[in-house]
Amino acid sequence: MNRLFAWVCLYAFSCCLHAQAVDATVCEILKNPQAFNGKIVRVKGSIGAGFDQFVVKGAGCSQQVNGIWLSYPEGTKAKSGPWAVLQLQPAKNFGGTVATVERTPVQLDKSKDFKQFDTLLAAPYKGSGMCLGCGRYAVSATLVGRLDGIPTGLKRDSAGKIVGISGFGNLNAFSARLVLESVSDVTSQEIDYSKNHVEASVDSSSVSGAGAKLASAFGSGVLKDQPKRAIAAFGKEGDDNGVEVSFGATNEASPKSESQGQSASPDGVLFNCRFDGDRLKGDLMGRAMSHLGEHIADLRNPEPGTEAAGMYQMEYRAWLTTMLGAIQAGQKNLMLPGGYTVWNSSWPTQSLNKNTDDALTGFLANEAQLNK
Repeated sequence: MNRLFAWVCLYAFSCCLHAQAVDATVCEILKNPQAFNGKIVRVKGSIGAGFDQFVVKGAGCSQQVNGIWLSYPEGTKAKSGPWAVLQLQPAKNFGGTVATVERTPVQLDKSKDFKQFDTLLAAPYKGSGMCLGCGRYAVSATLVGRLDGIPTGLKRDSAGKIVGISGFGNLNAFSARLVLESVSDVTSQEIDYSKNHVEASVDSSSVSGAGAKLASAFGSGVLKDQPKRAIAAFGKEGDDNGVEVSFGATNEASPKSESQGQSASPDGVLFNCRFDGDRLKGDLMGRAMSHLGEHIADLRNPEPGTEAAGMYQMEYRAWLTTMLGAIQAGQKNLMLPGGYTVWNSSWPTQSLNKNTDDALTGFLANEAQLNK
């Protein structure tokens, strides 16, 4: 009898929690994330699971970052999520204040719907050439989970040193994070990767020189040295420079990421780079390291005029560096999620700048949901 009573109470409590879920749109949440902080919310939307993305998209929300970072509870061991992610964390010797954060644990319902959701998002695009972070399906669903909302942004002192770190997900750029509890109403559609290809007429006399003349096409100066600068940001093996590289799950919310780290760093900041080694094989890992390395370099030693660069500018620079690394490695092409081709060795040199810029601006606005 006591056991039956306990089960009835547990069932009633579960129903009560579910009934307390607050219905909200992505845009409503992004307009005031702190108003939803700690609440169980129900939100419908399309999900972006790309190279450094795992978000519930918010098209037309008029924010600089139009998406809610999506996370599974720690220990989920699911398949989908970003291929690589960089998160900043206060080091042991951090110069700013570190707030103590306590969050209610979330239990994920690994239902049939969730398994379908996770499998669809993890399905890779199958095509020729390199497509970095490209999935096979566009997926939409109704999601229920704990919403974490905080002000976002990095704060620097008068000397440019980072003394404030706030935000979720890649580059700590997201003011809202949904830690998933359940999934329903899953729909999917195979992505047409041909619709966003940037084509150019081929001038056979310049095809062989497209890569060699890269510096003149994009302008001379430091740009051609960006891949070297990006890789150097990781330091040499054994360096105690605050850059911590690990491999494994990139899709889980860990309480440790919001606390002060146990290691020191030259500038008081830990740069935690997490790579999904199962998906980043061979040259893909090289491109991923170029991308995250550019972010580290830009955050630690911003070039003049880029000290206050937002997410759009940071990603634009990192993707340019990723593309340059691909060219220097002898790759014939590089495509991003949604079919945006940022490099094709058959492009005439004189078209390279425009074609790459068209692809990157389209990708950042439509796939990454970023505004300048």
